[in-house]
Parts: sequence; C-alpha cells; structure tokens
Amino acid sequence: MNIIKNQIDDLNYQVTMEIAAADYQGAEKKKLAERKRNADFKGFRRGMAPMSLIQRVYGEQALAEAVNEVISDNLNNFIKENNIRVVGEPLASEDQPENDWKSGNDFTFKFDIAQTPELTFEVGKDDKVTVYNIEITDVAKNEMKSNMLRQSGSMQDGEAAGEEDFVIADLTNGTINAEGVYIAVRNIEGDAHKEFVGCKAGDVIDVDINAAFSNETDRAAMIKVEKDQLAEVDPKFKATIKTVKTFVPAEENQETYNRLFGEDKVHNSEEFDKAVEERLAENYKQEADYRLSKDVREYLVKKADIALPEAFLKRWLFKMNEGKFTMEDIEKEFDMFLADFRWQLIREYLMRKFDLKVEEKDIHEAAEAYVTYQYAMYGMGNVPHEMIHEAAHRIMADERQLRNIEENVEDQKVLTAVKGVISTSKKKITVEKFRELK
Repeated sequence: MNIIKNQIDDLNYQVTMEIAAADYQGAEKKKLAERKRNADFKGFRRGMAPMSLIQRVYGEQALAEAVNEVISDNLNNFIKENNIRVVGEPLASEDQPENDWKSGNDFTFKFDIAQTPELTFEVGKDDKVTVYNIEITDVAKNEMKSNMLRQSGSMQDGEAAGEEDFVIADLTNGTINAEGVYIAVRNIEGDAHKEFVGCKAGDVIDVDINAAFSNETDRAAMIKVEKDQLAEVDPKFKATIKTVKTFVPAEENQETYNRLFGEDKVHNSEEFDKAVEERLAENYKQEADYRLSKDVREYLVKKADIALPEAFLKRWLFKMNEGKFTMEDIEKEFDMFLADFRWQLIREYLMRKFDLKVEEKDIHEAAEAYVTYQYAMYGMGNVPHEMIHEAAHRIMADERQLRNIEENVEDQKVLTAVKGVISTSKKKITVEKFRELK
C-alpha cells in the first residue's frame, strides 16, 4: 500500500492510493469463503460448491468489496493521522485513472478531500451590535386597536355593498340557476366591479361571468358545474342580489374585552388602551429581539471570515443529491448554503468555546414550545398540557424534526452566550424605519 498526499492549498488535498494485490487478497479470500459457506447451487449441498464456481459467480463482487474495504480503512486512517477536518466526504478525483478490475491486479485510485479552516476568533466587549428600541406611537396603537376590534367582529346584513363587503346572489342564464352564491365584491373584475359596488338587496345586475371572474376554478364552483364544462356555458348571467353582508368590527364592551384579553383582565376603555400598548410593546420587543439575533449571527459570520472549499462543496452537493438537482440549481442556492454552513461551523465552535451543552430537558421544552406555537397559529389557546406533551413526543420521534429542534436550541444557547459578553448600543427607531432595515 502506498499513499501519496498532494496538499493543493490550505483546504484541499488530493490523495493517490496505490493498492497492490497483497493489500486486498486476504479480504478477498475471506469474502469468497463466506459466500462458499452459504452458497446454494443445484447439484451441490449447501456450502459444498467448488471454489471455481464461487469465483466465477461471486468473484467480481468479492473483489470490489475487498478493494473498497481497503480504500475505506486507509482513507479513514489517513484523515485521522493528518487531523483533517473533513468537509462532506472524499470524492473520486476527476482525473481518476482507469483500472482493470481483475483479481491479482494492482489498482490506483485518486481522491479529493477538503477540510474546513480551524476557527480561533474571540468574542468580547470589543464586539458591538446595535439593539433597536422601536418607538410606540399613537398611530400604531390606534391601528392595533382597530385591527383587534375588526378581528373580533362579525358579518352582518348591510345596505349598499362596499369594496370590502360580500353579496349573496342568485345567478341565472336561463339554463343554469345557481342560488345563494356568496361573492366578495373585491374579487369581481372589470366593468362588473363598478356595478356591484353600491348594489342593494333586490337589485338585478347583468354580468358576464367570464369577464368578471377570470379564475376558472372559482367560476365553476360559483355556478356549480365542472371546470371542463365551462366552455359550453353561456357566460351572460343575471345576478339578483338577495343580501348584502358587511363586516362590522366588534363593539368595545366586556364581552369583547374578555374575548381579546381573557376573563376580567380589561374592564374599560382606559384599560383597553393600556393593554393594547402592552401588547404592541411585546410585539415590538419580539421583532427587535429577532433582529438582534439575526444581526449577531451576521456579525459573527463576517468576523470569522471563514474560507471554504467552494468548488469541492459544489461537486459534493451535486454528487450527494444526484438526480435531484442540476448544477444550475446548486449554483442558484449556493450562497445561501454557504451562509448556513459558515454559521453551523461558528455555532459548533462557540458551543465548545463557551462549554455549552444541549440537555434532554432543553429538547423537551423546545419541542413543547414549538407545538404550543403551532396550536396558537390555528387559534387554539389553553391546550391541555397532556396534548402538547404527546405531540412533542411525536415530533421528537422524527429524526429530521428532532435535529431541527436541536439546532434551534444550539442557536439560542450560542446567541444568548454571545449577547452576554459583547457590547451593545441602543438606538430608538420608528417601526417604519425598522422594517426597512436589510
């Protein structure tokens, strides 16, 4: 066995491995003997077939397995002995020579191996990041208050249809009669839109449904036919308005306060204003905290300035995802991949540097927090803990989801540790300017 190391640069090696017959013949014989013991050929008792037959049937397979075993063992030893921080896994070199796969021959293989640089940067008071304090304005408070009342509102009968209203109409063209069709005024297109704005119960409107409703799926559902039948339908309909429905915001009363904030938490307009301000402040704080974490992460990536073996990584991604992505697809997403990969290296480095550990308890809490958030997204609050606990366990049983949770926990631990040692400068900012930040 002869291994020739060619270090191309700080991050890339080419390894040439010259394998003599003596290096693999022991493994080859062992694999052929294993097949002989289990071989079942007609005319021979199990395990009694002649080796010549075993060699003819299984020889190529046994040779390939034996050579690959030698390659794997020696590559792993080479990587350990040279302390290479491997990226991905070794790839066959593009100038790999042809080998004549016959037992007793010598073989030559070339592999490309890439590594990541060793990280050594420090984090401390000399590192500075801006913490944003988003100003709460009367305009923002009034907007949130209005939105909350609208979200707690209801559909009621109206007089004349406005832009944001709905109408319930009977549609007929003499052949098709669709009763009680629910139509959003804002979704009506073309000249028909003007006809429906301001309409009242009892009005009859001529409408070309092809022009007024360009979405074929919606149009078919409206007149209750299959989509492939639309071409045969006369589009000239009469719409008889039966009812106008308008969305009315909730009134400020105890029932609304209870629905928005919980039982007996808010009792009057002054307390409502204060509760809205507190909720707005919490929302802004969450946005600012998220921004701070994003800025800290980007700052660390820039500071670490990690060089990566990009050409190797593109080849490795293509090979590992063969058939799933073209090289053009990989090029499009490559910058995003590099950013995530650099952060992963930094996160692992800082986990060690700050001596941070992810405990089982951390994973459980993060999984339950994720489940609670998912329920809240569907408007389900106060879900029993038993349900949350069971759902969290199901998520943790999924290897991919579990790894995502672990990475999120690592992110939070690292970012919390970094925020505790760096310097921050506070800056007041309007919500409009804050959301314009890149």
